[in-house]
Amino acid sequence: MTPHMKVADFDYQLPPDRIAQTPLEPRDHSKLMVVSYTKEQISHKYFYDLADYLTPNDVLVINETRVIPARLYGTAIESGGKMEFLLLRPLTDNRWEILVKPGKRAKIGRIFDFGGKLQAKIISETDVGGRIVEFIYEGVFEDVLAELGEMPLPPYITEQLTDKERYQTVYSKEQGSVAAPTAGLHFTQRLIDQIEAMGVPIIPLVLHVGVGTFRPVQVDDVADHKMHAEFYRLSEENAQKINACKVKGGRVIAIGTTVVRTLETLAVGNSCVKAGSGWTDIFIYPGYQFQIVDALVTNFHLPKSSLLMLVSAFAGSDMIQRVYKEALRGNYRFFSFGDAMLLQK
Repeated sequence: MTPHMKVADFDYQLPPDRIAQTPLEPRDHSKLMVVSYTKEQISHKYFYDLADYLTPNDVLVINETRVIPARLYGTAIESGGKMEFLLLRPLTDNRWEILVKPGKRAKIGRIFDFGGKLQAKIISETDVGGRIVEFIYEGVFEDVLAELGEMPLPPYITEQLTDKERYQTVYSKEQGSVAAPTAGLHFTQRLIDQIEAMGVPIIPLVLHVGVGTFRPVQVDDVADHKMHAEFYRLSEENAQKINACKVKGGRVIAIGTTVVRTLETLAVGNSCVKAGSGWTDIFIYPGYQFQIVDALVTNFHLPKSSLLMLVSAFAGSDMIQRVYKEALRGNYRFFSFGDAMLLQK
């Protein structure tokens, strides 16, 4: 790894009006910047052109995670004070790790009510300022949450989302994320059908995205940053499909940084992956040697974020700086509902 790399090296100025507030329709009409980083070439396309850059020797690897409506608004039973909960991850059937706002009201032992159908008792505090809560409800928790919860859109999106499904990929299946794997938001079923008809396998895995993924890195030296852990799973059958692609010299194309982090976590010798599940806190920044991923589809990321560091590791910091300057000149839309890029050799 490169020593003494500064987080400030991954900063850039973005006008607020370039942050995409609403998703485009159809999904695949977002812009796609195609970046050949070894040739230092940039092309401007649309996402529906992605199939033009694929061959039957490739595989696309997608993240099938599904975003839960993880934001809850309630009141303290004793005082009536307003409280916002953001669910992070389940610990048991009824206990969750959460973030709270304002934190001063979330004292141990206090009980909060959410619309009369759900209550939560503060059990303990976490090392990072969150809380452990125990939920009290009748019926199925997922059903209660679907009725009361809101989609946890990032704070830079201020517009209301009228259709919750627009913050889900069309192939999402397994509940568990508190943020969307945004590269996948550009796919339509029509595009997926087109790609599969070409003979390009689409291989699923799961990584449940945590809220820390999109936060700016708070330290000065990149090497001092500690990633939060996220749950992942890759089946034996799908690991074998990925390895077969590598053996025949095909490309493994990751749809999103969450897929990159999962595959590189599961990498073993001779450029292959093992099946498995668990928690990963892998932190990829310039100097990292990629073992599995050959090309990457991703969105444009926040300044000083670990995601910006990951794409800089993949395509080179100088090339990514050029890409972002080009995106600013070319009126690209940034972040969750923004445009995408394909990074390839």
